[in-house]
Amino acid sequence: MKIITVGLIFSLHWILSAQVLAQAGDERFTVKGQLKDGVTEGRINGAVITLKETSFASVSANGGNFLLENVYQNRFILNINATGYQSYQSVVNLKEDVNLGVITLFPVGYQNVEENALQKTIRATNISELFVNRPNFIGGNQVFGIPPEPKRLEGNFYLDPSWNKASIILYRDNEVIEGYFARYNISTNSFELRVDEEDMITTLPGLRVQNIVWVDAGAKVPRYFVNGMDFKEDGAPISGFFEVLVEGQLPLVRRTIASIRASNYNEALMVGERNDQIKKRNTYYYISDKNIIQVPKGKRKFFNIFGDMSEEMEEFAKDNEVNFKTPSGLFVLFTQYNSKFEGYEPLIPKLLDD
Repeated sequence: MKIITVGLIFSLHWILSAQVLAQAGDERFTVKGQLKDGVTEGRINGAVITLKETSFASVSANGGNFLLENVYQNRFILNINATGYQSYQSVVNLKEDVNLGVITLFPVGYQNVEENALQKTIRATNISELFVNRPNFIGGNQVFGIPPEPKRLEGNFYLDPSWNKASIILYRDNEVIEGYFARYNISTNSFELRVDEEDMITTLPGLRVQNIVWVDAGAKVPRYFVNGMDFKEDGAPISGFFEVLVEGQLPLVRRTIASIRASNYNEALMVGERNDQIKKRNTYYYISDKNIIQVPKGKRKFFNIFGDMSEEMEEFAKDNEVNFKTPSGLFVLFTQYNSKFEGYEPLIPKLLDD
């Protein structure tokens, strides 16, 4: 009888333990995050996110967001693959719902002088594999050989990083899109759109947009942009957008170029700029017969663009002490010239981002 009782106790204990384990095993969690381009800061859609050696998978969408659902408790390698970007891996130890926040991916081939970004990616991948496959690994010289903190890329590629309420005209059927907030990425020649107070971001390729006007969030005045594809420079169409500063018989437009200035930091002397920096530069043009021509720097060539009114314009500049070599001076002179023609209406009261 005692033997039967003891056997029953063990049986019940085993059954209860199995139920507890089964309940623990049935518990499911979610993994979510958002993908960002490390160079342009734009969100990355279409990336494939998987938990290695499992069937759990997702694709980033709606502003780079991704979500893995109904994942059981375990330690996984999160693997991210996006076309044109370096692969990314990270350890995820699931004991509860996990929000990975913003994950930065770098384009394939992006390297700084020391290749820190590439080294960081490779090292993170190796360490992820190490701690998942050998979770009890302890010891060894894990500190020696770690590269210095990689330099960062400071700045952004947006013409204006603020979200500005916009009205957009598409090439297709001259369709108008309104009610969105927009910002323009110079590097990718694309617009990011979102609805007010919503995080969902939609990317619109610049080649689909004919014109766009947005209300500057700071100055509260409209800013107008035209697609360079409708014009020619040296006989060839141009990629990117030009801001129209003065409209009329001889329009004045501005193009903003963004480029990366490499770090000049000297590790030994500890002097110079440690990080790469995104620098923006404005170039001014005038439009004549669908041709975009850079504003001349020489005095004689500059005033000659006004044709029969060249002497009058030069006299106006002299009398009013207007310097044609400054953006504000160009704005004043082109406004004065175009105001001489019937039907002229100013677009903006003053030059922004002078």
